[in-house]
Amino acid sequence: YNGDDDRISTLPSDILVNILDRLNVREAARTSILSRRWSQLSCKLPRLIINAQPDGVSRSNSNISDGDFVRINAAAVEATKSLLTRRCPGEDTIRLLSTTFYLRGDVSISIGHAVGSAMTTQKIEKAEVTVLTVKERRHCTLDDVLNYGAQFVSFFNECLNAFTGLTRLYMENLRFVESDFVSNIFVTCKRLNYLGFLNCDTKEHLTLQVEHAQLSELSMVNCRFYKVELKWLPRLTRTTFTCWMAFEELPLSFGHVPLLEFFNITNVGLSRHKMVMLSTLLCETHIQELWLGFKCEKIWVQPEYLSKRLASAFCRLRIVSLVCIPEGSDLTWTIFILEAAPSLEELYMSVCSYLNPLVLFLWVTLIHDGT
Repeated sequence: YNGDDDRISTLPSDILVNILDRLNVREAARTSILSRRWSQLSCKLPRLIINAQPDGVSRSNSNISDGDFVRINAAAVEATKSLLTRRCPGEDTIRLLSTTFYLRGDVSISIGHAVGSAMTTQKIEKAEVTVLTVKERRHCTLDDVLNYGAQFVSFFNECLNAFTGLTRLYMENLRFVESDFVSNIFVTCKRLNYLGFLNCDTKEHLTLQVEHAQLSELSMVNCRFYKVELKWLPRLTRTTFTCWMAFEELPLSFGHVPLLEFFNITNVGLSRHKMVMLSTLLCETHIQELWLGFKCEKIWVQPEYLSKRLASAFCRLRIVSLVCIPEGSDLTWTIFILEAAPSLEELYMSVCSYLNPLVLFLWVTLIHDGT
């Protein structure tokens, strides 16, 4: 080996960039100190994935101190700024810009400004932001979610340039004082393909009317909006609403969702709640995969006789999962699904007894011969 013979550096730039793209972003950024050429290479990375969440470390870990979160977030800020500010405007397309960070102080705003500046100066195909909170959902108090909600609103208002170009946004543990703020997210983030909420709501009961030209996936888990009306979503293919506590009626309705293929809803049905007819709920869709979850003894979805409306809604249904069906109702549901879905390929049911810990799992795989 000749010390003067740096064989790696003699490789073509596109190969070196490909190698750097396989490294952790922080490690790739460190190569910029090797030479002027390496500094330029690190600015050509097609994917910038900056994650402030420690790998394999839970936020509930007592060994993670408040100071640790500050340092982790600060490192994410520096990595974001370093890699974005040194790129030549418009020269190399960023295929993916993804940032994950903790909602804390001015850190999120600093990251937002860096991402927003990149939106206006760089070619970015996909831009993703994941906003975490220091406390996990099960440890959050009412004061916590109100505080997190206020911080997120400040972040959003200060960094509108970043949000206008996002294609994916995930947020958690937020309560918004202003009822119309959630609607502002849909209006501002016009490029969104995915939007995810975990443990989010508004201070006042809200009927959220959703219209969005690009959104293809919407996920709301453990959220407490009064009602969500999916009025006009021409590209929506997947939607998840899990662990809802319904009011008198199911807090969800479909409008124009012609491409919807996957629907997952888990709801808590109480005695005062009305039964839901799937033919009414899904009448304007052509679902291919349906997941229904029941978190109590009452089934909140009503088995129906096969009607033209139900046949139209279920004509493309291939996969059905029914989770925690109360014991004794499984036969009724099996017959209902088999009659309504002629193209069914898989039926999964978990039957739960609320009088004892017995849980029975049943898999049914169906092969149709066209008869």
